[in-house]
Amino acid sequence: MMNINCVIIDDEPLARKGLKEYIADVDFLTLVGEFDNALRVTDMLHRGEVQLLFLDIQMPKITGLEFIKTLQNAPPVIFTTAFSQYALDGFEVNALDYLVKPVSFERFLKSALKAKEYYEVRDTNTKEAGPAEYFFIKADNKLVKILFSDVLYAEALQNYVTIHTPARKYMTYLTFKSVEEYLPADKFLKVHKSYIVAASKIDSIEGNDIRIGQQHIPISRNHKEEVMVKLLKGKFLKR
Repeated sequence: MMNINCVIIDDEPLARKGLKEYIADVDFLTLVGEFDNALRVTDMLHRGEVQLLFLDIQMPKITGLEFIKTLQNAPPVIFTTAFSQYALDGFEVNALDYLVKPVSFERFLKSALKAKEYYEVRDTNTKEAGPAEYFFIKADNKLVKILFSDVLYAEALQNYVTIHTPARKYMTYLTFKSVEEYLPADKFLKVHKSYIVAASKIDSIEGNDIRIGQQHIPISRNHKEEVMVKLLKGKFLKR
């Protein structure tokens, strides 16, 4: 049976108490720590003991958003806050979900099930034996097999990721970071905070615009130099 070790980080005692009670009622969640300051969970994260963060945004010393941006390999995070205006910021750092206080148990359970689905899909892909030629995602309420060779590009859309193939596109509830980590770095390039492209599928590049078939994909200034080096190394013919 799946078990997800989670941590609560919130400076409000009542908010922590409510989340603790909800976690206790979900059989696949195990609370391994609660903190009123994000900085106190760092050691547990470095030891790999945490698989899910319930993280408040508005806290003294360092906000939840600021904290998550400092982590190199952050576990999936579900933000909890009383302020709905931070939702877009939460999705930009690839949050698994965003809960607005006061949180109902029904809404909490929906978030917890998203975390469970995230790990189920990841485990399905991890268990595949031999050289990886394909992977599975959860789309349209079923597990869908996608060949690496069919992927044109991946696109982040708030808290979803869309995988584009020649035949169709698949929308799946995953973090963009998890997709980036799984796609082979020698075949796929992150060209923008919201786009990863298959290097072999690029037809042309003009300025800050990549062309794959009829699709135009932007290259951000932060990624352009690295993208051009990886893409053209040993493959650029010149006079």
